[in-house]
Amino acid sequence: MKILVNHLTRMQPGYFCVAGVEVNTLRHIRPVLHRGRLTIDLLSTVGGPFDLGSVVDLGTTAHVPRAPELEDHRFDPPSTRWLFDYDPHDYWDALDEVAQESLEGIFGPALELWDESGTVDVGEGRASLGCLKPEKQPWLYVDHRGTVRMVLDYLMPSVDLSVNDLRLYERDGRTPRRDLVDSVQRRLEGGVEAILSIGLTRPWQKRGDTDKRHWLQVNNIHLEDDPLWQLRQKGERARPQKIPPQSPRGEKHADTVVVRSPLRRRR
Repeated sequence: MKILVNHLTRMQPGYFCVAGVEVNTLRHIRPVLHRGRLTIDLLSTVGGPFDLGSVVDLGTTAHVPRAPELEDHRFDPPSTRWLFDYDPHDYWDALDEVAQESLEGIFGPALELWDESGTVDVGEGRASLGCLKPEKQPWLYVDHRGTVRMVLDYLMPSVDLSVNDLRLYERDGRTPRRDLVDSVQRRLEGGVEAILSIGLTRPWQKRGDTDKRHWLQVNNIHLEDDPLWQLRQKGERARPQKIPPQSPRGEKHADTVVVRSPLRRRR
């Protein structure tokens, strides 16, 4: 299974979550392990296959859905290989292709907005992630605890969501990159179009609540003026392309054409 990565989410230090769209169907897919969580050695910055805008071959997968996390597919990291990075303009087109104009369009009626956030009950819902085109420009800031947050004040009620975009934090996974947060906010204020990768957390019980719930969060912020903004900074040493020994280099080009064309045909 090949996916185009469009979600790359900060977890506890040392861990992350990734998701993308399956290149032939545009279904969102979240690679998960049989046990445990994904570790940061699978990120492009340390030679791993995963980065935003990358097409990754997951190898053989097994669908393991459990509402609302219907996107989960079990995979084997050693069988995973990076194929190529998308062209920035094609990547923006792909995001635009799958983005919805409302939260309900992504999560359905199971999502409830309350307490400046949104929740889905455990075992309910039709999706746990997607891409959103906000009706109005969002507002990005760092709160007093050092957490990056985003306000969508056009919603009724408005929401103030945690932003767990890996790119907006230092490599310790805790310290916000305030210069980047300020840069993104200035571009949003300047009218640069944004598409948000939105997701639900794994279920947890908030203090004072009576039940565990899946909570709404922003996974990534994609901006039209720099769609292919990756973890791996410009000028860093590129990863070697991982091609099976029996495959001639020309097959990579053929793979590129086959993978990218379904997205274009659906426009």
